[in-house]
Amino acid sequence: MKRRIPSTAALTAFDASARHESFTRAAEELALTQSAVCRQVAGLEAMLGVKLFRRTRRGVKLTDAGRGYASRVAERLDALERDTLELMAGAGGLPVIELAVVPTFGTRWLLPRLPQFLSGAVQINLHTRTRPFLFDDTHFDAAIYAGDGHWPGCITRKVLSERLIAVCSPALIAPHAAPLPLAALARLPLLQQTTRPHAWRRWFEASGLACDGDLRGPRYEQFSMSVQAAVLGLGVALVPDFMVADELAQGRLCQAVHDAHDSDRAYYFVVPEGREQETLLARFGAWLAEAAAEQQRC
Repeated sequence: MKRRIPSTAALTAFDASARHESFTRAAEELALTQSAVCRQVAGLEAMLGVKLFRRTRRGVKLTDAGRGYASRVAERLDALERDTLELMAGAGGLPVIELAVVPTFGTRWLLPRLPQFLSGAVQINLHTRTRPFLFDDTHFDAAIYAGDGHWPGCITRKVLSERLIAVCSPALIAPHAAPLPLAALARLPLLQQTTRPHAWRRWFEASGLACDGDLRGPRYEQFSMSVQAAVLGLGVALVPDFMVADELAQGRLCQAVHDAHDSDRAYYFVVPEGREQETLLARFGAWLAEAAAEQQRC
């Protein structure tokens, strides 16, 4: 049976037009004439029997049906492009792991160690994700995330515990030197982590101090942002110790107080149930455990 699927030319013309809500800008993006884009979109509307755009004095706007269709078309085109690039990249025959990873862990801990695992025999593509997701809705083979180890429908394996320390620029506390008294730390600007809104409160409680301002301060989405903000003297960041080893060694950051406390989270390697015995994923999981154990021995 012949598939009732629009041509890729019509879909790409519609996708560009939907993103810009402009046939002119879509034509510029696709290196086509405006009339060619209009013909492709008109042909798509005729095939579907649905109006995707409505004309206004200022150009075109998506209809409700067009907006919903545009979202689904964009997802399919992205997937098609990704599959094409993966096939092209894998032309050398290397096995590939599509790995979702929390951003700062990926750049600060995983990437510096990854060459030890690769050795030219495998390719690992990294994708950033900060929260759990449904593997069935993605193309990922595995993930590394920070949490409590619970991920429905998956097998989780602890990779690394998380120990939080308070760090800041030496200039922020000058002319005093670290470590400060804990009460003095509470009076400094505290950099907050959007994904962990109560981190400072739990950390102060573990130190035996009640701090009224533990929820105040600028908020950042990722640890890497908090670290950079701390280097720039914007406040004190509460971060995992392994993420700031270089900055501490170089003197760009100092540990503001002696206190350090284990987080209620750890980093886990996550694989969908039924895939944990696949050779490549099992080998990568074992290597992660070895790399984490080596760090703890240092």
